[in-house]
Amino acid sequence: MNRIMPTIKELYRVGKGPSSSHTIGPERACKLFRSHNPEADCVKVILYGSLARTGKGHGTDRIIKEVFDKYNTEIEYNYDDTDTGHPNTMDMFAFKNGIEINYWRVFSVGGGQIKIKGISLDDNNPLYRHKTFSDIAQYCTKKKISLWEYVKETEGNTIIDFLNHIWFNMKESINTGLHSEGKLPGGLGVERKAKYLFEQADISNETKENCMVCAYAFAVSEQNASGGTVVTAPTCGSAGVLPAVMLYEQQKHGFDDNDIIKALAVSGLIGNLIKTNASISGAECGCQAEIGSACSMAAAGLGELFSMSIDQIEYAAEIAMEHHLGLTCDPVMGLVQIPCIERNAVAAMRAINAVNLAHFLSKTRKISFDWVIKTMYETGTDMLKKYKETSNGGLAKIYPK
Repeated sequence: MNRIMPTIKELYRVGKGPSSSHTIGPERACKLFRSHNPEADCVKVILYGSLARTGKGHGTDRIIKEVFDKYNTEIEYNYDDTDTGHPNTMDMFAFKNGIEINYWRVFSVGGGQIKIKGISLDDNNPLYRHKTFSDIAQYCTKKKISLWEYVKETEGNTIIDFLNHIWFNMKESINTGLHSEGKLPGGLGVERKAKYLFEQADISNETKENCMVCAYAFAVSEQNASGGTVVTAPTCGSAGVLPAVMLYEQQKHGFDDNDIIKALAVSGLIGNLIKTNASISGAECGCQAEIGSACSMAAAGLGELFSMSIDQIEYAAEIAMEHHLGLTCDPVMGLVQIPCIERNAVAAMRAINAVNLAHFLSKTRKISFDWVIKTMYETGTDMLKKYKETSNGGLAKIYPK
């Protein structure tokens, strides 16, 4: 893959769930299309691939209608055409007085990012000079700087304010989720569990860490599933992992927000490497690309919090991804609830475990982070389509309708 690694500002996005590729991305595309066609009186949208098969459960149709609320809007679901350029593809047509005046083909490539065929969305944000972990590590070692300092050097001082904004929204999503009760929308009847888990943390010191980390992960994931505001990290479906780990460790060890900002920068760098050299899209590579990536990001960020070496941080991120390889994306009824919510909690705990292993064993490792990214991508491309956010396989198929 020959891609340039962009700013991490494209990785962390604040938006409404339940899916970055099915709601945030299409919403952005629709708003851009609307602004380019103010004279239109009718809009037609055709959804393909995963957008077609799980769009209703993910709220894609709802977000399209909300953006084009003043237009006569038609939505069509195409389940047959597969050679569209990406599993998350949408065609948009603008009409005036029955005559077509514009057409876009849009790819929602994951994490809320979109690409438009034949149109550049370049916003002149800084680009990274390296695109592999090994090259970044060599550069940092030569200059005697940390991974966090490398991010700041590339992004500039504005990255600090940006990450403060991201951290504020992450904490808000946890706090809101912890104070919410009732059933999640969509028809599955899934009860919110974050508040209950959090309340159990006071019962036993032996289970406190598990309960608190999982409560925070559930809180964000339940906010996402209900269409609330979350931060893509790197996606909506995996948004609970990173903030859960960061907030718990901050409270446990007394890290200040400046420490968290540095950790989020390193986490973002890891997510960016995966996004650039593989994918963060469940429709493209399965849930390993979402939850696996989120776990790697959390492990790397925690390594930065604990002042671990670059080699140890790499090992932590590698362990986190390696043990999610092959994970399928099989949302029941197309909703980001089962198994998505629990997976966020499991991955948050796994990130902490990965850091503990890396602390002691980094000198014995045999697998590089770059290798495991490549492996994840190859595994994802080999995976059957029914296991990549179509709700046609796995739990989504077995679960009784």
